[in-house]
Amino acid sequence: MGKTQHPGPQKKAKLPAPKYWVSPIPFGLGKIKPQHIRDTMKIAWDNKDNIGYATRIITKGVCDGCALGVSGLYDQTLDGPHVCTTRLNVLRLNTMPAIKPEILHADIDELRKYDSTELRKLGRIPYPMIRRKGERKFSRITWDDAMDLIADKMKKLDPKQYSFYLTARGITNESYYVAAKVARFLGTNHIDNASRICHAPSKTALKRSIGVGASTSNYLDWIGTDVLLFWGSVASNSSPVSSKYMLEAKKKGTKIIVVNPYREPAMDQYWIPSNPESALFGTKIADDFYQVNIGGDIAFMHGIMKHWFDMEEKAYGSAINHEFVAEHVNGYEELKKKLQNQSWEEIIESSGVSKGRIIELAELLANSKNAVYAWALGLTMHSFATDNISQVANLALLRGHLGRKHAGLMPFRGHSSVQGSGEMGADPFVLPGGGWDENNVERIEKLWGFDLPKWQGDIVGVTLENIVLPKDHERKVKLYYLSGGNFLETMPDPDFIEQALSELEIRVHQDIILNTSTLVDAKEAVIVLPAKTRYEQEGGGTSTSTERMVYFSPEITGNKNMIEEARAEWKIYLDIAKRVKPETAHLVYFADGQAIREEIAKANPDYDGIQHLKKQGDVFQWGGAWLCEDGICPTPDSRGTLIPVDIPDLNKKPEQFIVTSRRGKQFNSMVYKEVDPLNGAGRYDVLMNPVDGQKLSIAEGEGIVVYNGFGVFQGTAKFVDIAQGNLEVHFPEGNFLLPRGRYEKFAGIPDYNITVNVEKAERYNARKDTQYLEKPIADLETEVG
Repeated sequence: MGKTQHPGPQKKAKLPAPKYWVSPIPFGLGKIKPQHIRDTMKIAWDNKDNIGYATRIITKGVCDGCALGVSGLYDQTLDGPHVCTTRLNVLRLNTMPAIKPEILHADIDELRKYDSTELRKLGRIPYPMIRRKGERKFSRITWDDAMDLIADKMKKLDPKQYSFYLTARGITNESYYVAAKVARFLGTNHIDNASRICHAPSKTALKRSIGVGASTSNYLDWIGTDVLLFWGSVASNSSPVSSKYMLEAKKKGTKIIVVNPYREPAMDQYWIPSNPESALFGTKIADDFYQVNIGGDIAFMHGIMKHWFDMEEKAYGSAINHEFVAEHVNGYEELKKKLQNQSWEEIIESSGVSKGRIIELAELLANSKNAVYAWALGLTMHSFATDNISQVANLALLRGHLGRKHAGLMPFRGHSSVQGSGEMGADPFVLPGGGWDENNVERIEKLWGFDLPKWQGDIVGVTLENIVLPKDHERKVKLYYLSGGNFLETMPDPDFIEQALSELEIRVHQDIILNTSTLVDAKEAVIVLPAKTRYEQEGGGTSTSTERMVYFSPEITGNKNMIEEARAEWKIYLDIAKRVKPETAHLVYFADGQAIREEIAKANPDYDGIQHLKKQGDVFQWGGAWLCEDGICPTPDSRGTLIPVDIPDLNKKPEQFIVTSRRGKQFNSMVYKEVDPLNGAGRYDVLMNPVDGQKLSIAEGEGIVVYNGFGVFQGTAKFVDIAQGNLEVHFPEGNFLLPRGRYEKFAGIPDYNITVNVEKAERYNARKDTQYLEKPIADLETEVG
């Protein structure tokens, strides 16, 4: 049976729906909310020196913001134009002029006075630069000299001693693919990408549960499903256009349920700027919130499934889709036994949600013919993230909510084309079209014409730790090649990261802008290479959205602030290959972007179709409208598997809190506003429950200290509607509380949640003078998972 194809964009409901309005007061005047119209005017003003080019990017390019995938002003979900502030905020990266030479070549300590937001606003990197050991400033260097320095160093090193990393800032599938191929050609498997620190566990969990690591459904499936369940996601903030789909879903009768410790204001009430009705009166998004403890999701899901099995005892078929389970699912009895042995006390204590409330949601899902389960970093940034997500898959498998219209599993990705990074092979565990199994390795070696390195590459966190290994260790990383990325602001334990970055012999930053990591010293040299944006890439490029849509983004001409010396990222990788191994470099050569796409179609059979994408608006969806269509999974026996797991023990003492990080007005670690327009919180505000504040005699606005054995965070108490015993701090400011070396055992994502103590600042500081709080030595105490 052929795969069902996506039908393309659907018409929006014509009639307004006053029952979902937030307020009759136009534009939510007087409320704490994003000021979309004002922000848009400001962005237009910021781009006024290059407004024609900025307009062409918006109307012709594929969005380089979130992973919804808007091509020009249109997408595959709803008709009519779409534009959002996330996209507008990153627009300036593509239109701004070069950094002024007097700033760029100032003393390094002058540059270090800027934070990343200020560095970003200085402009683009104009030409290759170098700062050697002992030098106080960057100096200009030719491309040839820069590339020779990098290549000469690589020739001297064992390939286990250098590492590649690619971020998610608008990098195209073509660049991911060439980087993955060149890394292996040079002999290294140390290549990783930004999904390692966001959605890698989604991929590993879905792979083991249903055999494929991608969203099984589309945004279109939201509109008219019975229940749309958001787990640990502030979709309206990270991907604002999605709020338009949510409004359409509500108009079709969909219930939207949010599971999150904090009753996120933007998932409660939102003003959708490109929908006149919502822009005026706002939209009540969520029908219900379940305020689960940080790390309590597994217990919460176990409660739902436990109640389903209880319902089954009373009436067979009242909760479980037995027909679907019998035909398509393994592991039913093992899961049932596991859950029946679990006590409600344990479930309630870990989840923080009452039995009555859990039963309420269990019965809603049991009575729902369809449901789409979407999740984001609230489930993925844990040391048990894969187990978290496999429990979501369990819910869908038990109910048969998979492989058809209005039903499925959706990891809600945050960055344009980060879905494509692993599918192109820019990952230590995978190659294009599959894993490191014998057949796939043989197939790729045949296609590429050279032998692949057979040793296991390391994930980004481990390669950073490997920098500080003893100098004769075969895996001591001595050269790091970064395409974008700012480890100082994305990884736990920033003090260690700074030390590691400075211990590298050579560090290469291939980027559009400077960030705080670029300014750290290196033992021999820091080399900075100016990259082209996706819109400047010759011959255009492609990106893959959350829903597996592969879009073509054309080359956009007419940039008044053109960076003459910038180069397309994939071309820079080819140049290195040519210099390190000139005799065999023809094996990785590509004449143009089209040639890369022709090879991608062969390397990853899912992407057969990418070679036909040649002009603006061209798009295809790999895998068809639904993966696991009709319940048939791409596993050896074509069945999904239920995964039983234990409720994790967070080792939290009664007086402690669990802290997690949250984004404000920012795109990944790029901060756009010091005050979060969704709730009025400053960057150093600690979100906490007022009852917790009362217990500690803390008043709102008072200085507090959040600390543990790894670090100290000084902030201000801000009382919000968050589950008791839970705190939120902004990312990356709160990363000092996080230890390095704690990785999720299946996917290798660092753990971004930790137990902490909280005290009034004056009490903590007074006590510190009398009682020295000794910081443990991380090397002796951390376990690598």
